[in-house]
Amino acid sequence: MPYKQFKPDPALSSYIDAFWEVTSDETTSFTERIMPDCCIDIIINLGTDVVADDSGVIMKNERAYLIGTMTRYKDTIREPGTRLIGIRFKPAGFVHFFKYGPLQEFTDKMVEFEKSYIPPFHSISHDFTGSLNHFFFKKLSPLRQSIFHILEQVYERRGQINVVELAKNNFMIVRQLERIFIQHIGISPKAFINFVRYQSAIQNIRENYPAQSLVDLSFDCGYYDHAHLANEIKKYSGVSPSQL
Repeated sequence: MPYKQFKPDPALSSYIDAFWEVTSDETTSFTERIMPDCCIDIIINLGTDVVADDSGVIMKNERAYLIGTMTRYKDTIREPGTRLIGIRFKPAGFVHFFKYGPLQEFTDKMVEFEKSYIPPFHSISHDFTGSLNHFFFKKLSPLRQSIFHILEQVYERRGQINVVELAKNNFMIVRQLERIFIQHIGISPKAFINFVRYQSAIQNIRENYPAQSLVDLSFDCGYYDHAHLANEIKKYSGVSPSQL
């Protein structure tokens, strides 16, 4: 299945990770595993109906859907004639365009998205990158209190920081930090830290295994032992570290 990814306009790059398109030239349906990325997506279905996950939820033709922050993998079924257009927001990027309640309400969920919140289907179908760039540039409303600088601290430490330290570094109490993360991302700061550490471990394994043992890689990435690392990877991806 062809997957194409496009960078947004530089003015949007702090908030939107990518625009993407998935099409299918297959003659039969097949299952594809989608890994969590701690991002929120809007998916627009311009092709045939798609079974979104193993729960049987269907994304219907010419409908848009909000995909909340994913904390675990999903298996989707792609049918012949699939054409999905996606907007993948960086963590805490979605709230710069849309005013919703706490995003925790949508974590690991898919809900239908208002058509008025996206460009017309005909414009997306013909020039979706240009149409989306124009649309989101007009909708951009930078917040007075962004948490990007807090997230950057977690990335810089590769997830090897605890919630108390993160709150202290940003002159907050833990409860205040938790409330901001729930509102802006949909998960707790602890869950975000754990996910960033997992992402760092995945990168480390792909770059250094088997030259470096999984036991050593576990310690380097801040895990207690190999079993701790294996359990985290299994939880997020459904596979073992060696299978990566």
